Amino acid sequence: MGPASKRKKAVLLLFILVMAPAMFLILRTGKHSFTYLPYYGEKEVNAPGDTTYYQVPPFTFTDAYGNTVTDRSTEGRIVVADFFFTKCTSICPTMTRQMQQLQFKLNEPVFKDILFLSHTVDPLNDSLQVLQQYARKWQADSSRWKFVTGDPAAIYRQGNNGYLLSVMEDSTAAEQFLHDERFVLVDKRRHIRGMYDGTDTEEMGRLATDIKMLMKEERERALKVGKFKE
Repeated sequence: MGPASKRKKAVLLLFILVMAPAMFLILRTGKHSFTYLPYYGEKEVNAPGDTTYYQVPPFTFTDAYGNTVTDRSTEGRIVVADFFFTKCTSICPTMTRQMQQLQFKLNEPVFKDILFLSHTVDPLNDSLQVLQQYARKWQADSSRWKFVTGDPAAIYRQGNNGYLLSVMEDSTAAEQFLHDERFVLVDKRRHIRGMYDGTDTEEMGRLATDIKMLMKEERERALKVGKFKE
């Protein structure tokens, strides 16, 4: 055996000796590092390691089938929220199609905690019957994708002050309403964790990836809470 072959064997042996304990430690502890999503909105640092993050305020709306949808009824679910209206012919069809495709892409039991929440900005026209027809048109699973309506002022307030988006009635606009094209990703504690252009397919791919990252974060947090209670 030549010197070169001996050197290769020595390097390989050294690699095994170094990596084996490291792999054992990772498998033994079960701890893996990953990137956490950012928090949106104002925050308050109470002390080192203790920060209070902005939360989407409580809300009460009605879905297309007359069911009440509130912050409590959606508790424990990751929410993807957006705003639309059924008569919209500009950005809404594209946004709704993107939400539909996201629903199809995340159509497995592991994603059961994901809730898609679409708010109409034209509640006077978008009656429950109209919303039902719209939901059927876009093949919405009513248990996972809800089209909601309510008092106009409450909807606009939820958009502007709740999800930090631009939502309003505007008589000077071609279709009488203006609303943000972004989708908002909200974690199980009602913290906003991401915003995405709902008309951009690449952005929707980023949203799907971030949902999976957030799910992993939520699982890790649940494990920590469980250990703490023990």
